[in-house]
Amino acid sequence: MPDSLVQLKQLTVQFDDRPVVDRVDLSVRRGDIITIIGPNGAGKTTLIKAILGLQRASSGQVSRASRLVIGYVPQHLTLEATLPLSVRRFMLLSGRTARECEAALERTGVRHLQEASVHHLSGGEKQRLLLARALARRPDLLVLDEPAQGVDINGQAALYELIRELRDELDCGVIMISHDLHLVMAATDKVICLNQHVCCSGYPADISHDPAFIETFGHQVAESLAVYHHRHNHRHNLHGDVVTSTGLHGAGDHDHH
Repeated sequence: MPDSLVQLKQLTVQFDDRPVVDRVDLSVRRGDIITIIGPNGAGKTTLIKAILGLQRASSGQVSRASRLVIGYVPQHLTLEATLPLSVRRFMLLSGRTARECEAALERTGVRHLQEASVHHLSGGEKQRLLLARALARRPDLLVLDEPAQGVDINGQAALYELIRELRDELDCGVIMISHDLHLVMAATDKVICLNQHVCCSGYPADISHDPAFIETFGHQVAESLAVYHHRHNHRHNLHGDVVTSTGLHGAGDHDHH
């Protein structure tokens, strides 16, 4: 589609003649939040690397919009442990100006850590730093590999809420990998269940009923998600608690964008 930021057509990636990603079709547009879920070894990270241009397709096509700016948040921050590195210096290594870096750190809530050592940050602080580095690029597309990795449970909902807000502010597309299925149902607009091929895809409220989803994740998970329909007319505070003025939401309520 001409308005796609990234489009995959029958994308296949093989290692040793074995398909790790098998004939995947996917389109990401501005405003989308698409979450890829699936078991270990399903090809999720390989798919992300193909979108980033870090993994060559064995067959099929990856099309990117002209002058597309991608902000990437990797799963882990890997640095030489003996290298002294402050948060400020880490941000400046991205090539952005000091003002851009400071504004991005402010937006992700870690500006006060500018002089801190990157090595001494908590899991949640590291993820917000990586998000700030991606944000400083003013991306058209945010690509996140397990953005809540290493974040305690209280901070996960707040982090996903921040990702939604950044999507709105930047009018960008978001594609991410996640294992936090319950939080995904609250934080995403579309879910793609990957197990080499696309097993199923759709709105979070609907996908838990799909036989392919049940086969992949089991009846217990599917049943717990089936009642987790979630409205997006509230916010989460830094402790992950829901802050709302409209009372509790019923199990059947769900708003789509």
